[in-house]
Amino acid sequence: MKVLVACEFSGIVRDAFTKRGHDAMSCDLLPTERPGKHYQGDVLGIINDGWDLMIAHPPCTHLAVSGARWFKNKQIEQRAAILFFLHLAALNIPKIAIENPIGIMSTIYRKPDQIIQPWMFGHGETKATCLWLKALPPLIPTQIVEGREHWIHRMPPSPTRGRERSITYQGIADAMAEQWG
Repeated sequence: MKVLVACEFSGIVRDAFTKRGHDAMSCDLLPTERPGKHYQGDVLGIINDGWDLMIAHPPCTHLAVSGARWFKNKQIEQRAAILFFLHLAALNIPKIAIENPIGIMSTIYRKPDQIIQPWMFGHGETKATCLWLKALPPLIPTQIVEGREHWIHRMPPSPTRGRERSITYQGIADAMAEQWG
């Protein structure tokens, strides 16, 4: 299967699909952090390359409820983020998963098909993540973990905080590749 992992610089989801024999490519404006098939640039430049599945992680800075206090001053940026999300959702790709934190897309677009947590996939952290799905089943938890921490919310400010918060947990990536591949 030909898989596009849009807006991913880490290569984690891409590599999970590649390990299972799929032709997977990540795409981001940033370079990839791991060697592998990666397109550095705007995803819209390769969107019509015959993908069977797209897993998209559109930037959440102007969409997530965690940034709601700044929405009033970022209306232009937020409108662009909304339009990008909606464009990805409307693409003519047979199977699509769009991942984002809890935010305004649940009102503007539609409720997510599923909300997952890292602790459902072998990680002891909490980080509610919405999935909007097209022709894909909801993910089935693979390893429930007790002793959950709110680590992601307590990360100290740093130049790399946004990057670190956006990386997909390995257990979630593996479940995506196993169950959707």
